[in-house]
Amino acid sequence: MAGKSGDLRPIIRLRSTAGTGYTYVTRKSRRNTPDRLVLKKYDPIARRHVEFKEAR
Repeated sequence: MAGKSGDLRPIIRLRSTAGTGYTYVTRKSRRNTPDRLVLKKYDPIARRHVEFKEAR
């Protein structure tokens, strides 16, 4: 049952804004954060913390 399209906590992919192509995979709550997610996380290719934006 984990692959439903109407899932309340879908799996999303966070893509680095540094242009390295590095991604994180996480889940988010559609009810609490309906907008696209932006987090500052570590990019090991760029070797620094950069913003990661939700890619659909």
